[in-house]
Amino acid sequence: MRSPSRWRALAALACVWALAGAQAATLEVEGPGGRRQYDGAALAGHAQAREIDVPRDGAYHRPMRWRAVPLAVVLQGLGLTPADTLEVVATDGFVAQLPGALALRTGAGQPWLAVEPQGAPWPALPGKAAGPGPFYIVWPVATGVSDEQWPYAVARMAVREPPQRRWPQIDVAARLPADDPARRGLSVFVAQCLACHTLNGGGAATIGPDLNQPMSPVDYFQPAALRRLIRDPASVRHWPGRSMPAFGPQQLDERALDDLIAYLRHMAQRRRVAP
Repeated sequence: MRSPSRWRALAALACVWALAGAQAATLEVEGPGGRRQYDGAALAGHAQAREIDVPRDGAYHRPMRWRAVPLAVVLQGLGLTPADTLEVVATDGFVAQLPGALALRTGAGQPWLAVEPQGAPWPALPGKAAGPGPFYIVWPVATGVSDEQWPYAVARMAVREPPQRRWPQIDVAARLPADDPARRGLSVFVAQCLACHTLNGGGAATIGPDLNQPMSPVDYFQPAALRRLIRDPASVRHWPGRSMPAFGPQQLDERALDDLIAYLRHMAQRRRVAP
């Protein structure tokens, strides 16, 4: 039989757990303008927050409605410029690198920060056990926005240097002309792959393996198999923890896929340890 003091201790601990569960999620942001935290409930109740409709949601791949606030509200005073990068870090190790010019869009094409209601979790994502809460960047008009630029389960955001400057080891050789496929492929890699992978040790994500150390995929995949892996990973290899999505023509057209593979081939010749 448990003693009264033991029961009191358990009751107190249960109260602590209940209070912790009732607390609103917080979002951390930092930049030249300082560091601050946003309370989820306060963002959902912001004067500029409203219900928005997204015709084709990047995570659910169907029409969705969200309670959201313009991302500009969160970025105000942060010091982000079009030449910077907004690094968006998720709780699962996904780290999106959004170009400053994209994050600072205004008008119909602007990004919004969807806020999960307290006590009412969003539905689970397709093939996953949980939803995209507590914070999720959505695009009602997604022209020029890739699926990897819809980061969800967002925990913090920060103003950073562009990836090639921050991690020089992912950059192509300076001798390559501006229109070289490998140089174009670098842009594809940053937009589509850097959110999950590193290359030559450069990058902040922790979901997928490095794509050049100790070997590049071009070293051990036949060209047709590599293309198939990118288009439909499950058709090439599958394991319970696999999280790589399929990049169909809608996400990555044939020219962009050619450019990405050209970049990987080029970087296979520039393998080096991160400084």
